[in-house]
Amino acid sequence: MTQEPQDDQSRPISRWAPPTNVPNVPPAGQSSPDNAENAVDDERDTAEVPLPAMPAPPVAPGPGAVTPPPQSPPPPGPSLPGFDGPPVPPPAPAFRPDSTQRRRVPGPIWALAAAVAFLLGVLGGYAGGVLEDQDDMSSLAGGGLDPGSIETDAPLTGDDANIVKVAATLLPSTVQIFAEYQGVEDAATGSGFVFDRNGHVVTNNHVVADAAKAKGSIEVVDHKGRRYKADVVGRSAVYDLAVLDVPEVKELEPASLGSTSRLRIGEGVVAIGSPLGLSSTVTSGIVSALQRPVSTGQTEDDTSYINAVQTDAAINPGNSGGPLVNLVGQVIGVNSAIATAGGGEGGEGGSIGVGFAIPIDQVKVTAAQILKTGKATYPIVGASVDVQAVDHDGALISVVEAGSPAAAGGLKDGDRVTKVGDVTVTDGIGMIVAIRAHQPGETIEFTVMRNGARHELKIKLEAQTENLA
Repeated sequence: MTQEPQDDQSRPISRWAPPTNVPNVPPAGQSSPDNAENAVDDERDTAEVPLPAMPAPPVAPGPGAVTPPPQSPPPPGPSLPGFDGPPVPPPAPAFRPDSTQRRRVPGPIWALAAAVAFLLGVLGGYAGGVLEDQDDMSSLAGGGLDPGSIETDAPLTGDDANIVKVAATLLPSTVQIFAEYQGVEDAATGSGFVFDRNGHVVTNNHVVADAAKAKGSIEVVDHKGRRYKADVVGRSAVYDLAVLDVPEVKELEPASLGSTSRLRIGEGVVAIGSPLGLSSTVTSGIVSALQRPVSTGQTEDDTSYINAVQTDAAINPGNSGGPLVNLVGQVIGVNSAIATAGGGEGGEGGSIGVGFAIPIDQVKVTAAQILKTGKATYPIVGASVDVQAVDHDGALISVVEAGSPAAAGGLKDGDRVTKVGDVTVTDGIGMIVAIRAHQPGETIEFTVMRNGARHELKIKLEAQTENLA
């Protein structure tokens, strides 16, 4: 039987940072009546939870100093103690201190050489980063992204790495989103950012899901207060992402896309969006954890599993879909969820300093799929995993489907998966997240424990396409 994930109210868990009613921010102590986070997302197949340096210049000898004779090169042949080598030739006559044969390298030449070496090192590192970004974009081009429409160069340099300049750079690329919810216009609100030069905006699926299903209105508002009509190109409940078509935002500069793989725990980040309906809001913090397995949503239909970037930058309802940005102005994640401690359903308690963002590397892949086909694809192995187990001894496999990639790879009911590739997993959610960090078609090594024995299995991931209305 498939174990369906349920919210565990006995411990702090991740919740959606939900859309809220913007026109009227509720007073302290009252919850918003127009909370769009409780919307039931798209119907999905619930038969299983898919597993988814330069040398120093020579020093001139002082007056009267004796210059030591130059050292002869080591003789050929063995030089270890106990071995006889050829006789060493007599040393050359010593140079007199005032010898005109001695040549000094002018100081400016050394300074110039050192500067050139430093510059080459910097340019080499920069070129490596640029080539990596170009390779990344080129690999996604076939999936729907036009590399010429995507910005990846960091808009700021290390000397400009401060929050003031990050805010000034990214606010013009960040938008507020209003969406119809349960028939009421502008009842749901969230955030987003200009993804490319073709008029596309990225946000969270849960911000626009109800409006998309009901064919309701969706609008985006830029930093100058101008409103634009938006249509949904496609969305993914699995990764909680949506791509909007907003032709009028072509005049806005797209945000620069970074790489999650370069993130380091402790580096500074900035979250930009519209928390509680307060547009163009900036908060700052650090990356407090990476590859954090997070399950979000309140029902099986709207549950997403995120290999999240964790941050202590304040994220609140309404920040959903906005960019999480590094200090050189590149988007490294999409703010999506917050942890709550007794804050009630939907995370109404607000930020407690633990927020989660979808890694930008995953965002680029999913957006490319949506822009090409209107749908998103994710990897599965054809097995169900227990997401309620609390022993943290690995992911307990409950059912392996006959004829599935899992069955072909040798996975069996009752196995405990302890590693997916090089990632250690301690529970079912961790396993799903680890699988979904890969792409369909990849063959991954699974480490499992079975009857006390360890087994290494190779399983090829299969593609599953979301069919959202």
